[in-house]
Amino acid sequence: MSADLGRSVIPAQRTPLDDKILPGIVRDVELSQPLPVIPAEQPDGRRAEQAWLLVRLFSEPLGALLLDIPSAGLNPADLAQAVEAELGEAVRKRLGDVPVPVHGINPASEPDFLAKRRAVLTTAPHITVVVCTREHPAELTKCLDSLLAQEYPAFRILVVDNAPETEATADVVRAAAARGPVDYMVEPKGGLSFARNAAVRAAPGQILAWLDDDEVADPHWLAEVARALHEHPDADVISGVIVPAELETKAQIWFEQFGGHSKGRGFKPDEFGPHTKHIQSPLYPLPPFGTGANMTFRPGVIERIGLFDTALGAGTPAMGSEDTLAFTQVLLTGGTIVYQPSAITRHYHRRDLEGLRKQMVGYGTGLVAAYTSLLLSRPLLIFPLLRLVPSALKDMTGKDTARTATIREDFPQELLSDNRRGMLAGPRAYLKSRRAARAKVRATQA
Repeated sequence: MSADLGRSVIPAQRTPLDDKILPGIVRDVELSQPLPVIPAEQPDGRRAEQAWLLVRLFSEPLGALLLDIPSAGLNPADLAQAVEAELGEAVRKRLGDVPVPVHGINPASEPDFLAKRRAVLTTAPHITVVVCTREHPAELTKCLDSLLAQEYPAFRILVVDNAPETEATADVVRAAAARGPVDYMVEPKGGLSFARNAAVRAAPGQILAWLDDDEVADPHWLAEVARALHEHPDADVISGVIVPAELETKAQIWFEQFGGHSKGRGFKPDEFGPHTKHIQSPLYPLPPFGTGANMTFRPGVIERIGLFDTALGAGTPAMGSEDTLAFTQVLLTGGTIVYQPSAITRHYHRRDLEGLRKQMVGYGTGLVAAYTSLLLSRPLLIFPLLRLVPSALKDMTGKDTARTATIREDFPQELLSDNRRGMLAGPRAYLKSRRAARAKVRATQA
């Protein structure tokens, strides 16, 4: 399909009918409580087409469902049937040989999942949460509100204002600091990796948990990070799961169809290190080992890999993947990454098609730019990378792969072309980014 034909499936302008349609709603379904009714018509009068459901049991996420909503809505029996079909095994593993409960559960004793969380919180380590931001005061306000509501006893928040143009971010931080432990610093050099590295230097010897400014954290996010640190004392990095905060536009639905931030990783805990390289190469981040929007590093790990590459990340021609490169470097140096899907954050995806298109280009550009950075520092990696090419081509073009399994018929195919176009631009973009990063450093030293 050509780019022009692909774009023709997307209305150029909104119609009155569009204002009556809500592409998707996002809900948590807690199996310990009576299952809800999900009506087709929402309180604002719009007709919801799909429901993205995070299925939880005693707050533990078991998985996600994307269900079409019939005109009569989804009743509790419908939800129980859908959960049984997709997640029945996970439910029975925790509850025994019983059907998915429709009317909730009244446990005789404290569930193991909650008991372990409570035990971890008695010796909770102090965590510094870092939020790097640039001129997004409204988004930052929601992010900080969610962090100040954490059910965790020992943390502070460090906001890094990256190359600010106004006082908007500082004003938001001042208001938040009146309610809790929020600190503020400025990194004048534009670029996410410069901001990340400034935070690392400002917080030596601290556990650093990272959250983007267009996210909100689940109330138990830090508690579940602490659980992973406790249960995996040798882990260098803890990576959580990122779920949608809303799906109110087609662009947001399509991003989830492309795999969202998890790209097939799902809700099964996992571990990556020297003992798993025969299962998934440290050079092949699909499904991803983690993402920079929900990652936690133990003290000294970022310094050990040489900090974040300032030629990568948002605000550079390379556009992204400073996190992907960092994960790869941790694994290549013998480190361990733990994927903890109970550590949940919620992301506000780009709402418009043009924003999604730029994101798809950026993902492709950043990934290949990260490989370019890696090869410039370790040229001999070209040989294992070449051996991975057949797997990469299969994932990009095959059906039912980590990249394509959740794509539906309405997904605009030109978005995949945009992603591949970004890949082709990756090497040149990295070299341009590196020159720009060096120029910024020289300018501050002059």
